[in-house]
Amino acid sequence: MNKFSKNLQGDIIKIEGKKIFINPFLYFRRLDQNTKIWFREFSQISESEIFANRVRFYPELDLINLSKDEQFIINSTVEIFLKTLKIIKTFHPTLTFKQLETVERNLVFFKKVHFEKYAKKHLREKSKLLLKEKKKLERADFIFNWQKWFSLKETQQLLIPVFVIILLSALIGWFTGVSKNSCNPYFESSVINQ
Repeated sequence: MNKFSKNLQGDIIKIEGKKIFINPFLYFRRLDQNTKIWFREFSQISESEIFANRVRFYPELDLINLSKDEQFIINSTVEIFLKTLKIIKTFHPTLTFKQLETVERNLVFFKKVHFEKYAKKHLREKSKLLLKEKKKLERADFIFNWQKWFSLKETQQLLIPVFVIILLSALIGWFTGVSKNSCNPYFESSVINQ
């Protein structure tokens, strides 16, 4: 058995001679763009349907004591299970109820951890995107507040004399420095030492 076949062993099951992919991404070659987007984006299935199927995929879990992030991961994983089952039913419409139960058991056994990882990755990306947007808004707000402050008449009346004082002191310092040191002092000391 080669390496590729070993990797796909948990992704393909055989039922009455039919190969059924329980990894939904193996169907992506045959899906249209809208279905791919539907599968990848969360919150495409109603909360009531997800809530009704939570016990089906997570019978051992007490959902009341979970944090918001853990609940999001569980709900997203249930959503992936439901979407995967819909895709399998679409490509294999002749499967009986018992065969679908077998597919579902294999799906839960082989893919639960992978789907949870996918949901966690999506949650991380979502929180990074929200943080990025928050920083962008804070930056825009900071710039807006400074622009607003600079546009005030009192600020302009205060800043003009400050800039004039800084410019005059720089000019006075430069002119007094040039008049006292018409030659480079380092050059003169090296000539005297020789």
